[in-house]
Amino acid sequence: MSAAIEVRDLVRVFGTQTVLDGINLDIQEGETMVIMGGSGCGKSTLLRHLIGSLKPTSGTIKLFGHELSSLDEAGLNKVRGYFGILFQSGALFNSMTVAENVALPLREHTELDGNTIEIMVKIKLELVGLREHAEKLPSQLSGGMKKRAGLARALALDPRILFYDEPSAGLDPVTSAEIDQLMLDLTRKLGVTSVVVTHEMDSAFTIADRMVMLDKGRALRVDTREAFDILRKTSEADAANLTNNDRLIRQFLRGDAQGPITERKAATNYAEDLLSTGNASTRIAAITPSR
Repeated sequence: MSAAIEVRDLVRVFGTQTVLDGINLDIQEGETMVIMGGSGCGKSTLLRHLIGSLKPTSGTIKLFGHELSSLDEAGLNKVRGYFGILFQSGALFNSMTVAENVALPLREHTELDGNTIEIMVKIKLELVGLREHAEKLPSQLSGGMKKRAGLARALALDPRILFYDEPSAGLDPVTSAEIDQLMLDLTRKLGVTSVVVTHEMDSAFTIADRMVMLDKGRALRVDTREAFDILRKTSEADAANLTNNDRLIRQFLRGDAQGPITERKAATNYAEDLLSTGNASTRIAAITPSR
């Protein structure tokens, strides 16, 4: 397999805050890569770089050989035709029906006639199980149906890569499992490359071929799902022999209340933090919220 996405020495700094710190990552064509980590680890910032909405402070990102930071707006728009995005909220236009939402990319970025677009919309909605709901407005849909509609729109232009931003967020366990199965089904049927940002471990271990764990802007480990599963199942006795990074990853994967992550939080000097509040606004203002 060849790499659909190549990330080399990616650094992103906001003011004095280093949010991404030397990320190296290859995502192969046809695989599902899960990007995971705790809140504030850099997941969403990395995603925004992969889709070209942010430029690196240093380092490079290539999509199918195209180096994103070297492209002008016309070049970026061409490369963006290679991928679709399922946003966390679905990001549907409330004044449009489901069918109109899915048709929008086709009307804006192709010269297809109305009849052809109508047929393509039906095909995409059938793929996600929503063809019978084509004329409904987003306000008439459940949370899971909104995610499906957003996914149909992401598929409208037959992308080679699908980016998912927290696809299970806000969904009940059954609906979340249905979305996971839909993602697996689409990957199998369409052969697309999938990049999934999530901290839902049940979902991650269901859909991933490989996984990357981020912590404080660093990629601690890139490995297969099976390798992460072995680490997750490591006994308490054997965990004592792991590196600190692997112990941290194990705690995150298991959701344990005790471990390197909580020890690090507890080690923060409370008095020093209180005394430094005069500079806090300066530091925080330099960070652009990613969600």
